[in-house]
Amino acid sequence: MRRLLPSIVFLFVIGARLLPAQTTATMPVRPDSVKFAVIGDMGTGDPPQYEVGARMTEARASFPFQLVIMVGDNLYGRQREQDFVTKFEKPYAPLLAAGVLFFASLGNHDDARAALSYPRFNMNGQRYYSYARKNVRFFALDSNQMDPVQVAWIDKALRESTDQWKICYFHHPLYSDGGRHGPTVDLRVVLEPIFVKYGVNVVFSGHDHIYERIKPQFGITYFVNGSSGELRKGDTRPSQMTAAYFDQNQAFSLVEVAGDDMFFQARSRAGQIVDGGVIHRGVGNQIRVVP
Repeated sequence: MRRLLPSIVFLFVIGARLLPAQTTATMPVRPDSVKFAVIGDMGTGDPPQYEVGARMTEARASFPFQLVIMVGDNLYGRQREQDFVTKFEKPYAPLLAAGVLFFASLGNHDDARAALSYPRFNMNGQRYYSYARKNVRFFALDSNQMDPVQVAWIDKALRESTDQWKICYFHHPLYSDGGRHGPTVDLRVVLEPIFVKYGVNVVFSGHDHIYERIKPQFGITYFVNGSSGELRKGDTRPSQMTAAYFDQNQAFSLVEVAGDDMFFQARSRAGQIVDGGVIHRGVGNQIRVVP
């Protein structure tokens, strides 16, 4: 069993650094909140992806999320019309039938031309785009090609946003303790000053095939959600920045934004809650993670 963080008093999954079981956040499921799920690195078409999809459908029975954000590598391998069926439509068929919308960002394994034109990814031909739900604005970026035009776009979009919550998502993580890839430092140099300047609250990424939550960096909480289909078991290399991680099974996340609080849970392919907590948006956009 791996060593615990100094603040952790109880570990309830072997091979992971997690929150104390008794403090794992319960989702309030408020009628007026913004509810969504997060998946990444999922498009294998293999049984684990289908099983994660089944757990998501089960979770929605008590947590009725209406959208799913996808942090890239949405399909692996061949990406023809039939592949979108077997690697996306079938694994998430009950969710799609219920009207849940999926909003994709591009990963390094995605065929950009195919993804941008696929209507159920809701990208509308755009490599990067923004949309809002109540008090939350989402910004989907293309971390494969962070060219000056895209940098100028995200700077302007964040500057003009008056939304209470600003959530960015894209494939390559600015912070990660994954052994295979780790942090994308050159991307961090470009994006982090903009995120900090304009008060981004939370960032979701993938690429490393693990689940990880990073301790807040300059007021921003970073998540790695790269194990919703692919998994690199035991690949986490915990550091002083690691708040929690899970690399023993595939996983997905559920998120609820209610006023100034963001509740989150990470769940495994087996349906187990492997991380959870609350991010509070304080005065001046200061973030604290509970517990």
